Amino acid sequence: MKSLLLTLVLMVAITAVFAKGPISEGQAQLNLGLGFSSWGVPVYAGLDFGLSRDVSLGAEVSYRSYREDYHNHKYDHSVTGISGNVNYHFNHILSIPEDWDFYAGVNVGYYIVQKQDDYPGDYNSGLGLAGQVGARYYFTNSVGVNVEFGGGNAFSGGKLGLSIKL
Repeated sequence: MKSLLLTLVLMVAITAVFAKGPISEGQAQLNLGLGFSSWGVPVYAGLDFGLSRDVSLGAEVSYRSYREDYHNHKYDHSVTGISGNVNYHFNHILSIPEDWDFYAGVNVGYYIVQKQDDYPGDYNSGLGLAGQVGARYYFTNSVGVNVEFGGGNAFSGGKLGLSIKL
């Protein structure tokens, strides 16, 4: 855990030379954070890659676990997700200041649901398709905070995290 934290701190320090605003063509960005939903608190890590000035392609992994009280019995569940996304960044077309990044897009993923064998409910692994809208604010040239809202996937609400341009 200490080496992961040290690696992240070094990445932040080294990447401070990049410009603000959305990632540019050929540039990558690491996203880390927590989600919010009615089914536990997901954690996620993702990588976005700039395809053009206004379009990015990304991949993400997520995990969450939660306990459910169902008919006076407690059941433990976990959901692991692997997904890909495409986003359109509105900064250029709307002349948004470079400290900000506003985007919208779609994602598709596969979600692995693990539940107790005796659970009577209907949660199953499967494919998920969803849309998202989000924003980032870069407080340095390469580090920012992000918030994203969406539905129909493992987050079913949204997420909040840190974005680091690589």
